[in-house]
Amino acid sequence: MGGGPAGLSAALMLGRCRRRVLLCDVGAPRNWWSREIHGFLSRDGTPPAEFLRLARDELRRYESVELRHADVTDAARTADGFTVRCADGTLLRSRKLLLATGVVDELPEIEGLAPLYGLSVHHCPYCDAWEWRDQPIAVYGRSEPGADLALALTVWTGDLVLCTDGPGDLTEHLRERLDAAGVLLREEPVLRLDGADGQLERVVFADGSGVARRALFLAVGQHQRSDLPHRLGCAFTERGAVDTGKCEAANVTGLYVCGDASREAQFVVVAAAEGAEAGMAVNQALLREHFAPGAPQKSSSTPSRTSLGTP
Repeated sequence: MGGGPAGLSAALMLGRCRRRVLLCDVGAPRNWWSREIHGFLSRDGTPPAEFLRLARDELRRYESVELRHADVTDAARTADGFTVRCADGTLLRSRKLLLATGVVDELPEIEGLAPLYGLSVHHCPYCDAWEWRDQPIAVYGRSEPGADLALALTVWTGDLVLCTDGPGDLTEHLRERLDAAGVLLREEPVLRLDGADGQLERVVFADGSGVARRALFLAVGQHQRSDLPHRLGCAFTERGAVDTGKCEAANVTGLYVCGDASREAQFVVVAAAEGAEAGMAVNQALLREHFAPGAPQKSSSTPSRTSLGTP
């Protein structure tokens, strides 16, 4: 489940292992609003849609891999694997299940944010701050997450404003750190963001005052895109990520979770690496089961695409 960098990378690895793979995806990647992906060696600056097109094209050479536009709505553990149900009623069966369903970012309800999102309003400084180096940047967030993001951005610029949109819930220690780093603190409610053609120009506060900015970074929440990790009984970290062990294995037998749903370092390159690692782990688990004492020995020949309806 999931056709982003993690899911596609896992499918590639498993395809190269001649495993029957059905990848279900609805085509709504988290970074759809971004102009470019960054920090991925050899793909730095590639538009997200182009990256996904290239990845899907690469998978077409592997006859045991099928890509299907399908919305998976339910899954359950069975004696020999999993059953997966799609929104159209299709029921699928598999020996292993890999979730690469990602997360959803929770956006604040601020007038003017939507047309700027992904263009001059961002989440991750490692992904997007370099493009705004040495320019005036605003940070939106409260308490420790907001302060930490503002302090982190001092690597890229010395002109920073932390907007808490009301009382900042900041300890005296955090206020002292922000002041020492030269971060201006604005605790007035934020009224709107002004800008044009995707370019932020000004953060306007409820009292009518404002501050000119070129970019804004958000320190807000996120949640799992799919509720299946909860329903399948996965363990979670304190931050709400699926708690995976060696090679992206979940605490549920036969279930693997990779990508943004399971880690704090939410980069495209990391998601792709985790997908490759999870694909390897699935193949190794299938090998162990195949050669276990008393296990039936099956043919290793690669099946045709027509058999992939119930992988």
